[in-house]
Amino acid sequence: PRVRRQRQMCIRDRFSNYSTAQFIGIMSLSIILFSGGVDTNFSDIRPILLPGVVLATFGVMFTAIFTGAFIWAVASFFDLSFTFPQSLLLASVMSSTDSASVFALLRSKGLALKENLRPLLELESGSNDPMAFLLAMATIAYINAGEFSYEGLANFGIQIAVGAAVGVIAAKVIVWVVNNISLSNQSLYSVFIFACVLFVYALTDALRGNGYLAVYLAGLVVGNSRMIHRRNITRFFAVSYTHLTLPTNS
Repeated sequence: PRVRRQRQMCIRDRFSNYSTAQFIGIMSLSIILFSGGVDTNFSDIRPILLPGVVLATFGVMFTAIFTGAFIWAVASFFDLSFTFPQSLLLASVMSSTDSASVFALLRSKGLALKENLRPLLELESGSNDPMAFLLAMATIAYINAGEFSYEGLANFGIQIAVGAAVGVIAAKVIVWVVNNISLSNQSLYSVFIFACVLFVYALTDALRGNGYLAVYLAGLVVGNSRMIHRRNITRFFAVSYTHLTLPTNS
């Protein structure tokens, strides 16, 4: 019993710092998304841009509605006190695709997907968070006030617009700076871009945009731009991606 008690105390102490855990998760997912964008060609994204946007918006919405209806039906069958708005809120939280899992599975398992399915899934998983956020906020507002609020629509538009704008503009700035500065060691260019990725997320989040969409688009623009030491930079993020997804690969 004493050993078990010590183990429980150790586990509780290990996971007591939630802000640090959140920071590590955000940093890791940002690097994963940026690395995925760097390895994606514009020629692969262009044909599936419209389907990807539809999946990231209406696909998430219909997933939340059907899942919420299923949760409400199961709760009613077992006489649980779950209203449909509460069930819809629970479904909204689960409706978006886990970007880290999608990128890890598609890029580490060697899946030979046809019909541009891989870039479609990557685009959808990297841009569906704003829709899930909109559904969750709208449902919470309805539960609290008993009526639908249009503020969620405004937040959704802000997240998409700010995330896309900051991601593209920041990527252009990063490429220009890398091509016009002279560092003493080639490895420092990779470290510089690594820091820029975290800055892009933080800046986008401070401006009420979607940081994950911003870093994915930044990686997409950087990966398709002419840049010095590109091979070393790509290798650096490929290795970082591999280490970050080791638990998923195993």
